[in-house]
Amino acid sequence: MRFFSFGDQGERIAVLVSDSEAVELTGLLPGGFTGQLSPMRRMIERYESLVPEIAAKAVSDDRIKIDGLSLAPPVPDPSKVIAAPVNYVDHMEEMSQDSHIDSLGVFLKAPSSVLAAGGVVGLPYTDRRFDQEGELALVIGRRARNVAVADALHFIFGYTCLLDITMRGGEDRSTRKSFDTFTPMGPYLVTADEVGDLGSLELKCTVSGDLRQKVMIDDLIWGVPELVAYASSVMTLLPGDVITTGTPKGVGPLQDGDSVTVEISRVGSLSVHVSADGAGLSPTKGANRGPVPPPAKERG
Repeated sequence: MRFFSFGDQGERIAVLVSDSEAVELTGLLPGGFTGQLSPMRRMIERYESLVPEIAAKAVSDDRIKIDGLSLAPPVPDPSKVIAAPVNYVDHMEEMSQDSHIDSLGVFLKAPSSVLAAGGVVGLPYTDRRFDQEGELALVIGRRARNVAVADALHFIFGYTCLLDITMRGGEDRSTRKSFDTFTPMGPYLVTADEVGDLGSLELKCTVSGDLRQKVMIDDLIWGVPELVAYASSVMTLLPGDVITTGTPKGVGPLQDGDSVTVEISRVGSLSVHVSADGAGLSPTKGANRGPVPPPAKERG
């Protein structure tokens, strides 16, 4: 199944039933953000018990058109966004890094950085470089702590497309990647059973029509089970938490007016726009420090 959140704060949820239609499920979870949790997080927590009602709703005639809906991030309020640094060998090489995830572990992005499909990534500074990083992300389905690699896939609810927008420099990763709007994701949260074999997934990322990234997901250094197992050994994972798996080579700078699309087979296609409206000067001085990104290519 393919679920999505909509409304200004993601206060409504639906399941896709065709390319153009959906069935709203919010009524199964009355009360909006009751208990400070979005309907999507509460649906994920109760999913197994709700499956019969969701299936019955999905074949009903009570359908809504997708066109015109205001999409929200699939999970608008994850308790954590956990990210994998340098999880493809080719990205390690293009960044002139001498270490990868084996040595680096994971880092956190601010949950407030999530952005819906079709949204606008706001570049905050005029004197810093910002790059796109296309990634496959997973969403945790049930509470997980010290999960074994062999059991890890059982704790995943589903998958979505994600862009890890990054300011280059020597500041901590969690700072450089946590600006508001720097974690676009969606448009749909696709259940793990529908996605199927992760090894056959292909990721592509384009910027203003230029193909920058293309990779098979099975090229990951740490695969999805290893990431879930490791993250759960560090922190308790909660339903709705997002783990993003890292980006391959092909990162490059963004500029005002760009459009960015990441497409993953059987997961979907996420597109956002880029704006530098209101950008100013960076108050930190890490521009010429940290990992060295590949040089920017001339735009045709």
